[in-house]
Amino acid sequence: MNQHDSIKKIFKSHNGIVHTADITAQGIHNTWLSKLMEQGVISKIKQGVYEWVESGTQEDTEILKRLFPDAVVCMNSALFVYGYTDRTPDAWHLAFNRDINKKRLRINYPPITPYFMEPHILDIGITHEDVNGTELRIYDRERTLCDLLRHSGKIDREILNKAIQNYLKDERKNIRTLIQYAKTLRVYSKVQKWIGVWL
Repeated sequence: MNQHDSIKKIFKSHNGIVHTADITAQGIHNTWLSKLMEQGVISKIKQGVYEWVESGTQEDTEILKRLFPDAVVCMNSALFVYGYTDRTPDAWHLAFNRDINKKRLRINYPPITPYFMEPHILDIGITHEDVNGTELRIYDRERTLCDLLRHSGKIDREILNKAIQNYLKDERKNIRTLIQYAKTLRVYSKVQKWIGVWL
């Protein structure tokens, strides 16, 4: 087996995404990564992280899950997943523990917009959804709505209004949970203002 095939096998065993250390741990010099990049066989996601592109690129969701298993899809990206907006976000909106090493977030692709949360509220409302064939951690509908209202001053009013209307039409909505989250996240007055009139 030549080095190309050996490296390909390593990528395959890591779902198409590897760190430099995964290669060097097998006794293969990291200069091979540069050669394969020049040949268009692999591409760099961030410093020390590469994906195999010879047979097609990985889905954004697969890359995100491998790089950020601790992230939570939130804000506009969650709205899009739930069908509450038809505007495709220009970046993945992800929630992280505020104490995360920010260097981890310096990636070339896919584009991300991080939101840093206090540890005691980070886990509120986490669920899982299949997004493009990959199961991702994502805030549920109620947490997503609360977060939008927390950041309402920075959110396009049209997006916010449409999200609220679509939530209210959603048979899977849970108003009791929404109120519970709103009180915990200190946006109860905003929920009353924006949503109370429709209840």
